[in-house]
Amino acid sequence: MVKIRLRRMGAKKAPFYRIVVADSVSPRDGRFIEEIGTYNPLTTPAELKVDVERAQYWIKNGAQPTDTVRALLKKSGAL
Repeated sequence: MVKIRLRRMGAKKAPFYRIVVADSVSPRDGRFIEEIGTYNPLTTPAELKVDVERAQYWIKNGAQPTDTVRALLKKSGAL
């Protein structure tokens, strides 16, 4: 199954996330199919950039977003 999930980047104690489309059996920070956005929770307010067209394309084709990504996609207007 294909999932839309967060991939952790950045230094220790300073997380930065990329929103990626990946196979569900891939490790969290491992192989992915496509990067569709970024999320930085440390800025005030939190910085969120999402390619809405690509997110809607993947959801239409059966990709399941995780709970956290679903909330972020709702904020960005992709859902």
